[in-house]
Amino acid sequence: MINVAEARAIIAQYAQDFGTESISLSESIGRILREPISADRNMPPYDRVTMDGIAISFSVFEKGIKSFPLAGVAAAGAPKQTVEDSSTCIEVMTGAIMPDGVDTVIPYEKVEIENGVATLHEEPINYQQNIHFKGLDRRLGDVVLKPGIQMSSADIGVCATVGKGVVEVSKLPNTIVISSGDELVEINEQPLAHQIRKSNIYRIKTVLEHYDIPVETAHFEDDLELIIKNLRQFVKEYDLIMLSGGVSKGKFDYLPEALEKVGVEKLFHRIAQRPGKPFWFGKHPEGSVVFAFPGNPVSSFMCMQNYFKPWLSESIQFNSQSQPYAKLTKDVTFTPDLTYYLEVKLGFNKEGEILANPIKGNGSGDLANLVDADAFIELPRGRDLFKAGEVYPIIRYRETSF
Repeated sequence: MINVAEARAIIAQYAQDFGTESISLSESIGRILREPISADRNMPPYDRVTMDGIAISFSVFEKGIKSFPLAGVAAAGAPKQTVEDSSTCIEVMTGAIMPDGVDTVIPYEKVEIENGVATLHEEPINYQQNIHFKGLDRRLGDVVLKPGIQMSSADIGVCATVGKGVVEVSKLPNTIVISSGDELVEINEQPLAHQIRKSNIYRIKTVLEHYDIPVETAHFEDDLELIIKNLRQFVKEYDLIMLSGGVSKGKFDYLPEALEKVGVEKLFHRIAQRPGKPFWFGKHPEGSVVFAFPGNPVSSFMCMQNYFKPWLSESIQFNSQSQPYAKLTKDVTFTPDLTYYLEVKLGFNKEGEILANPIKGNGSGDLANLVDADAFIELPRGRDLFKAGEVYPIIRYRETSF
């Protein structure tokens, strides 16, 4: 049995780059960008009007002039105009090019227009107000998106703005997620007294789909020869194999033996932690990386968050956020010499600190307790008392908890 730090180090050694591919911008939501995106012109590309109203020469206003005859209209999408007479004004619309000869925009709400003359009725007026100047946001050639981000709708909008219709992104691993155990039935079935519905496979699948990874699924019954037969085929077909259940020391926990028989090298089995002690990790010579999670739902879920997601981020070169920490709100006692991943509800105090309120469940089978919490807090080995006010790493799994 190894410790948490050793497990993380081993998994990190087996992160692998699956390469890149070019895809349509419209298909890129959720994908990891692998190229810098640069501005193909200044942003904005011209001095842009930001309010509907009139544009005047500020130097004329400073002389005490408050009424300006209208000299025309500048609409968004129209070519640039010039105001020849500085004593006049021009109506301007949001998004229009700022005309030459004027330098300050006053919104309609602050003027009265009557008989072709605009009169200011509200002050103060500031020089060059309500103008978004050319190149203020980014200059031609500036990098606007860096590699390693997960593409969001905001990023897609930026790519469209700079004319980037095809983007280079991380290629995704060919993946299969496999449940195991005779006790499991489908979610649309009515379980018998000795059965439960599958849950781990769906939860694992959704984590992968968050990164837009297409996922195949399968199920292993408790039959060693059938498991070996299927695994022998899967290690040839898939970059990533994720298994749930069948890795502990029970009589029907066949997966460690089956994985060995099909040539998957065991890199570790069992970690000094709770939950998730039976976690198994290995690599096949032909390329498949294998994560075999415990069957208990909280164990499986914690290992997925704590070990798999960092491996995936490294493999697809996703610049994930740095490790957050939180302050315990209550004393916690835990006597086994194991790293303890305690479920917590997150909050804030007035000092801007993240607070972790322990939500103790009924063990690694208490799936419902995950609903009441937002994260796991990592409490290290070598202690049995963790006092309120102490700060420890957290592993968030609820993105909207703040």
